[in-house]
Amino acid sequence: MTRSRGNRNRIDIAGQILGTANGGGTKKIKMMYQANLSYAQLKKYLMVLTERDLLRYDLDTQTFKTTEKGHKFLETYNQLDDLMNPKKYVQV
Repeated sequence: MTRSRGNRNRIDIAGQILGTANGGGTKKIKMMYQANLSYAQLKKYLMVLTERDLLRYDLDTQTFKTTEKGHKFLETYNQLDDLMNPKKYVQV
């Protein structure tokens, strides 16, 4: 994600949370710091993301993990981000 943290919207924040939880169990504190959210803000996002089956909570490990639906969201989000913020290439 290339957008600066000052101009984030809900989709950007959801992408950051899902990206942090992607690939393994992640604790709330890590997602909170990676997404630069307060605990109260994070709780609201976690509730929405789990209700929409983008994020799953594992009771045994007490961690969150991105679901298959969340992976599809991230893939689409990253494609749109690449379209809107193309990487600048240096000509040699």
